[in-house]
Amino acid sequence: MLIEIGSQIRKNRVDRHITQQQLAQALGMSRTTIGQIENGIIQEIGVRKLIRILEFLDLEFRVRPAGNPPTLDELHEENL
Repeated sequence: MLIEIGSQIRKNRVDRHITQQQLAQALGMSRTTIGQIENGIIQEIGVRKLIRILEFLDLEFRVRPAGNPPTLDELHEENL
């Protein structure tokens, strides 16, 4: 799951032409932390830190029961 979240963060950041360093500075984090999050290898990430990154990139975090198939809206968003 962390790899998927990190991948989406990286894609959105790159699409917006924001470097890891710029994102890190804007959020008061290290570039190393951003890189670890994007690669899904960070040992520990707080929910507040993750939410700050997502909000900065205009992304949201959704929670739904495990095993449920994606909604039509979710499938549509994946194809955009």
